[in-house]
Amino acid sequence: MVSVKLPDGSQRQFDTPPSVAQVAASIGAGLAKAALAGKVNGQLVDTSFVIEQDADLAIVTDKDPEGLDVIRHSTAHLLAYAVKELFPDAQVTIGPVIENGFYYDFSYKRPFTPEDLLAIEKKMLELVKKDEPVQRRVLPRDEAVAYFTSIGEHYKAEIIASIPAGEDVSLYAEGGFTDLCRGPHVPSTGKLKVFKLMKLAGAYWRGDSNKEMLQRIYGTAWVRKEDQEAYLHMLEEAEKRDHRKLGRALDLFHFQEEAPGLIFWHPKGWIIWQQVEKYMRQVFQDNGYQEVKAPQILDRTLWERSGHWENYKENMFTTESENRAYALKPMNCPGHVQIFRSNMHSYRELPLRYGEFGQCHRNEPSGSLHGMMRVRGFTQDDGHIFCTEDQILDECVAFTALLQKVYHDFGFTEVIFKVATRPEKRVGSDDLWDKAETALIESLKRSGCEYSISPGEGAFYGPKIEYTLKDAIGRMWQCGTIQVDFSMPNRLEAEYVAEDNSRRTPVMLHRAILGSFERFIGMLIENHSGAMPLWLAPVQVVVLNISDAQAEYAQAIAQNLKKQGFRVHADLRNEKITYKIREHSVQKLPYIIVVGDKERDGNTVAVRARGNVDLGVMPIEQLVDRLRNEVETRG
Repeated sequence: MVSVKLPDGSQRQFDTPPSVAQVAASIGAGLAKAALAGKVNGQLVDTSFVIEQDADLAIVTDKDPEGLDVIRHSTAHLLAYAVKELFPDAQVTIGPVIENGFYYDFSYKRPFTPEDLLAIEKKMLELVKKDEPVQRRVLPRDEAVAYFTSIGEHYKAEIIASIPAGEDVSLYAEGGFTDLCRGPHVPSTGKLKVFKLMKLAGAYWRGDSNKEMLQRIYGTAWVRKEDQEAYLHMLEEAEKRDHRKLGRALDLFHFQEEAPGLIFWHPKGWIIWQQVEKYMRQVFQDNGYQEVKAPQILDRTLWERSGHWENYKENMFTTESENRAYALKPMNCPGHVQIFRSNMHSYRELPLRYGEFGQCHRNEPSGSLHGMMRVRGFTQDDGHIFCTEDQILDECVAFTALLQKVYHDFGFTEVIFKVATRPEKRVGSDDLWDKAETALIESLKRSGCEYSISPGEGAFYGPKIEYTLKDAIGRMWQCGTIQVDFSMPNRLEAEYVAEDNSRRTPVMLHRAILGSFERFIGMLIENHSGAMPLWLAPVQVVVLNISDAQAEYAQAIAQNLKKQGFRVHADLRNEKITYKIREHSVQKLPYIIVVGDKERDGNTVAVRARGNVDLGVMPIEQLVDRLRNEVETRG
């Protein structure tokens, strides 16, 4: 007798060990048809999995998050099946689930084409209509190697050969196609109805640039057609908003091959930077941070003591001088510890908050570079709080509140909170990690924030809260963070004088709100589709004259606004006014001021807001009040 406990607390008894599919059928025909997989004692399994002893079971359908992952994983295999049907000589390698979809890498004698993608997708739809069962079997490692070698799938054989001897591996077959996989998969190909192949790319075998370049096919898969359509629409919007295109079109910045992963800022782009920095400097000042500046290059021995050399050296740029090894800082924290320990501090001074607009460099792989979103040189609004253990909670609560206000001022109203816990590769005792993780979780509870846990995603020196923003088209961007670090201050011998005159090691909170300025500004550009709010816009107002007769008046209006502190350009060219309006509208300027004889004689201005909104004629004082209010409220 096997007893199966369901999520609602009810139990079902079976005389012989049932499969997940049989349990679903015992509940109802509708659930049996909808079942994609099962969770037995929390482990995701196929519907064919047999439950040998008493267990908890949840039936996974397309309404569950795990169901979508199973669909996407199975669609990746369906893609490989279709490729083998059309191109029998192609060899399959790996095909994992990724965010919003999947990919599969292939080795083939010629490059795939967009026409091939259409044919492959058509074949996938044909295989779905066949509704072939997906069947699992288990083989000893060596038998599996022999099987894939016999059918000419040398990449699969190599993958299996790297598994320890004596272990079994699972294979999945659908129709005439068999693949290596841990699973689980949908019961049959007919469950896969909503998918689309997206693009082709290159990828080295096992990520090694010394090995063969494979062909990667990306795809997306969804439960409902409307979900896929919404996703594809979001991609279209993202393409329009691409900060790299807007950066060129609006003359903000550019990239070039001589400086991979680094940015050439143009005057207008640098104004945006300066406005962001000015705002964040005020945040430092208003919240008790003392601004500091640490060196760009530090001796290797300091990075060894901090733990970065052991855990992060592959991402660090290094150099030598006079037989000494140095590294450009990838992070600001060791430098801030040196500033702290340069003087002896009393417990009465804690918490002591340092802030720096710290320029960092990280040796990111060239293939991972992506405009401003992934660079090799960047500046952080970095801060470090030196405090006692008793102060951790209050500091974390205060930081979460501050961060939410900052994001709101930049136009982001939805924040997602995650606690990233200890990774396998870390420094410090488990007791200290327990304290740090508990403090972060309790701080979010006190802040009234719902949160999730990201197991193993913490930094090597401490757990962290990750703050993720949702932008105007629904994309997620992880930006801010606060990390609790018991280890680095101790490794770098930072101390303070406690109330009993003993020397103690402070706790160090690593925190950033924007994270990388470069990445955050790229996000702002895309979130606003280049139409920056007035307080951030490089040019806030342009003044246009209709004819030369108003040139002097237009220039006087521009000078007046400049004296009021606004960023203004006067376009006095002898061009048609419709042409000038259209040209500046394309530049997404917040306000266009037009002056003709009527405005000049009445000492007024005709005002157009972005989006060709006609605000009519008004005195210059009224316009100044409007602009000042919009800047001050960051409207």
